[in-house]
Amino acid sequence: MHPETRLALHRVRVADLRAEADAHRLAGATRGRRTPYDLRGRLGWTLVEVGLRLVTAPRTATTVP
Repeated sequence: MHPETRLALHRVRVADLRAEADAHRLAGATRGRRTPYDLRGRLGWTLVEVGLRLVTAPRTATTVP
């Protein structure tokens, strides 16, 4: 593919991605955006829950012949 063609396609894709990001950003502003702390809190508690499940997972007994 010719470099100029590739560059033109790249520019079109960048414009599409920026438009999509702007639309997403505007949609978040109109519907009550969550703060980064909400996401961090949810992620933190999810990691705690996963850790507790790993710690309390039942272990199978191994038999020695």
